[in-house]
Amino acid sequence: MKKSINFWYVIPLLVFIGLVAFMGLGLRHDPHEVPSPLINKSAPDFTLPQLGKSETFSPHDLLGQVWLLNVWASWCVSCRDEHPILLKFARDYSVPLIGLDYKDRPQDGEGWVTNYGNPYTKIAVDLDGRVGINYGVYGVPETYVIDKKGVIRYKQIGPITEDALKNTLLPLIKELQQ
Repeated sequence: MKKSINFWYVIPLLVFIGLVAFMGLGLRHDPHEVPSPLINKSAPDFTLPQLGKSETFSPHDLLGQVWLLNVWASWCVSCRDEHPILLKFARDYSVPLIGLDYKDRPQDGEGWVTNYGNPYTKIAVDLDGRVGINYGVYGVPETYVIDKKGVIRYKQIGPITEDALKNTLLPLIKELQQ
């Protein structure tokens, strides 16, 4: 006597195999390599108050210069990891480094730079996170390289490492400055 395979038992097996295949493909991708739809597009404009000052900051203020926008917060653990690298960058290179204090109370941001040092040329306060949303921030820290025309050329997701600074950011900055 021949037994026939019930078709309804095969469907869950095929679905399971498909899910395993998709998960396997997903594990091959670097989570820091999330493409940004803003690359090679104008950086979103904004005007925000500066941390601890009565002045405001707008990206329009830096047209004609290559600069970095570093999104950080005092509550961010990974921001502590990259902070010494940012301090060294600010000391060694004359590229404006703008901080975007993201969803942070100003007094906490001020305490952070007082305790750990201030690598930033200016710090804009994004209290409600709307500017971060416009830039497509996934989480802090994130850093954007913006060219002389105000166009985003690169997005670093996660903390800047010595390797990323040396092999990616600095060569790109040098290229854009010419």
